[in-house]
Amino acid sequence: MTFLQIPYMAQRNLANKFGASTLGLRNVRGLLLSQNATKDSRFSSTSTAAQNKFDVVIVGGGIVGMATARELIMRHPDMSFAVLEKEPNLAVHQSGHNSGVIHAGIYYTPGTLKAKLCVEGFLMSYKYFDEKKIPYKRCGKLIVATNSDEVKKLDEIMRKGVENKVPGLEIVDAAKIKEIEPYCRGLKAVWSPNTGIVDWGLVTNYYAKDFKELGGQIFNNFPVSGFSETAESSNNDENNHCIRVTGAKGQEVRAQYVVTCGGLQSDRVAQMSGCSIEPKIVPFRGEYLLLNPAKNHMVKGNIYPVPDPRFPFLGVHFTPRMDGSVWLGPNAILAFKREGYGYTDVNLTDLLDTIKFKGFRKLALKYVGFGVSEVVKSIFISKQLKELQKFIPDIDASDIRRGPSGVRAQAMDSNGNLVEDFVFDSGSGPLSKRILHCRNAPSPGATSSLAIAKVIADKMKNQFNI
Repeated sequence: MTFLQIPYMAQRNLANKFGASTLGLRNVRGLLLSQNATKDSRFSSTSTAAQNKFDVVIVGGGIVGMATARELIMRHPDMSFAVLEKEPNLAVHQSGHNSGVIHAGIYYTPGTLKAKLCVEGFLMSYKYFDEKKIPYKRCGKLIVATNSDEVKKLDEIMRKGVENKVPGLEIVDAAKIKEIEPYCRGLKAVWSPNTGIVDWGLVTNYYAKDFKELGGQIFNNFPVSGFSETAESSNNDENNHCIRVTGAKGQEVRAQYVVTCGGLQSDRVAQMSGCSIEPKIVPFRGEYLLLNPAKNHMVKGNIYPVPDPRFPFLGVHFTPRMDGSVWLGPNAILAFKREGYGYTDVNLTDLLDTIKFKGFRKLALKYVGFGVSEVVKSIFISKQLKELQKFIPDIDASDIRRGPSGVRAQAMDSNGNLVEDFVFDSGSGPLSKRILHCRNAPSPGATSSLAIAKVIADKMKNQFNI
């Protein structure tokens, strides 16, 4: 019995004992239909499309997809919902391969959706964790200046954070840095006491648990390969399940409306319904190092550098994990596969798709020096040691080793600009009246997931009147 099955077995027994009227017809119907998320027996040769009709289908079982599914089913308990996930389990990629940081919203440009949803999202997240008793640590974060030039940049970081209404921020001196992080060296820092850490993969599964308890269904091993109109869509009955969602393994479901949260595949999923190629997803792999466990006590909370505005990534930082380990990094190098976590993970279609995109070529030329440096640090991990020693001098070469990696879905336009804010799109054509794509949910997407879900649900109401 899996963790996610337990509530269903218990509630099914209650339904049998007390009857549908006690639990509510909608909930019992969903519970009786729900099966283990890893099974797809309903898509066998004996299955028919009529058995797999839903009011709303959500494509993507990452943290944004599951948060969205949860929000929609809570708002519309009398509608039927399904999530389609291409992997055998949920949160397999970005949602399960990240630093685990609960971001507070400090860096982001004031007035952007990214800034707004991050601050809303981290407050909602802490409340949700407390309600569900999900383990987390509010360990804080220092953005540390190690030279005079970086000290000057702290004021701008602080200004953004205050304007974004991030609670509890303050600028601290060297003595206070030592008080917060005894082994850390710095001249000044921005201190964010409300930044924390959590296992976002675990959180995704809690969202899924909520969704299934409300009657939602999750179909794993369902890689979506296309959207099309059904024959029934030729009449004017708005209640028809007129979108056919097909899978690469021969599966099919029908829906009135579709929401996609495709992560690393979001641009390709959007193009299936006729949307533009842009923003294009370019995969960047971030490789972490692991700190010697004997020195884990040297890092109590998150320690970040002052970001260099010339470059698109934050730089190497120290991140404590819920299991007690400490991650160092990440770097940022091109992944040779959309979901490629190492140099041997190569997909020629994915790689050529990236290289042929003129936006990537423009970015690569602009940051050629930075890119070469990141590759060198990837091959020779000792090259990262000097960066780490700026903050904690007591770390030496024997204290670092290769660790896990993740792949970031970096949205990009044809001019080589990184698309930093959230992007929603329905495209044009007949399917645009029934499909909403979340095309870009960059970091802090996990932190913002509950807030993003509210935005998507509001858009569904405004665009499709549901």
